[in-house]
Amino acid sequence: MKRKDTPTVGFIGAGTTGTALAVRLAQQAYLIIAVSSRSLTSAEKLAAKINGCQVYKTAREVADVAQLIFITTPDDTISRVAAEVQWHKGQSAVHCSGAHSIDILEPAKRQGASTGCFHPLQTFASVDQAIDNIPGSTFAIEAEEPLSSILKEMATALEGEWVILKAGDKVLYHAAAVFACNYLVTLVKLATDLWQTFDVPPAQATRALMPLLQGTLSNIENVGLPNCLTGPIARGDLGTISRHLESLQKQAPSLLGIYKELGQRTIPIALAKGKINSQRAEELNALMR
Repeated sequence: MKRKDTPTVGFIGAGTTGTALAVRLAQQAYLIIAVSSRSLTSAEKLAAKINGCQVYKTAREVADVAQLIFITTPDDTISRVAAEVQWHKGQSAVHCSGAHSIDILEPAKRQGASTGCFHPLQTFASVDQAIDNIPGSTFAIEAEEPLSSILKEMATALEGEWVILKAGDKVLYHAAAVFACNYLVTLVKLATDLWQTFDVPPAQATRALMPLLQGTLSNIENVGLPNCLTGPIARGDLGTISRHLESLQKQAPSLLGIYKELGQRTIPIALAKGKINSQRAEELNALMR
């Protein structure tokens, strides 16, 4: 049954994000009626997952039949797609880019459509995984009323939270996501590289580190910053850190600078936790220089 007083929804772009959002919104009784994609096969796959969703050959045809249109194409093509479509007053054009503001939808706004952004703060490695991960995510919303309220309701329907951003917030918001998600992958890669110095292959090293990673994430969620910090800097353990630095210098010198930089960034967290005093913090800083 369709939700009351909600617009009909179309998707331009049937990749991972578009498919996952369409499927989850349909499960919450939003009426997903249209999809188009550069790949007809992708559009057909999305439509096959949702009752009543029709495949259209062009983006313009989707906008002709739906009231709220998600543009879930790659970031570099959002503006071009917005310019190609014939918009009208009463419609809404929404993109799902984490880095771009609604400014790139200016062609739609000039024609009378409301414009917005609805970015799921989540990592999507595949369509199935994306569908599983969307519930509980936070959505970054940029839009004026009444579209803002519609997008907030969607976030709530998806069992998520929402945060309102201004245009100038988007780039640093996205950079923060890169730190928390993409660079975490990089750190795990560096850790598995160190395991190879004692002849443990990457796959085995990753399996061994996973419980530690999961425990760390659990501590961040349940204990919070700064109290979730553990390890030698949290304890002010100068001896252990000195041995780390010596071993890295001998066996993995390319990682020494990264270790020191991260260590220096960790000292204020340890100080805030209250397990080290300012004198020990100064000694740790001196060691990391």
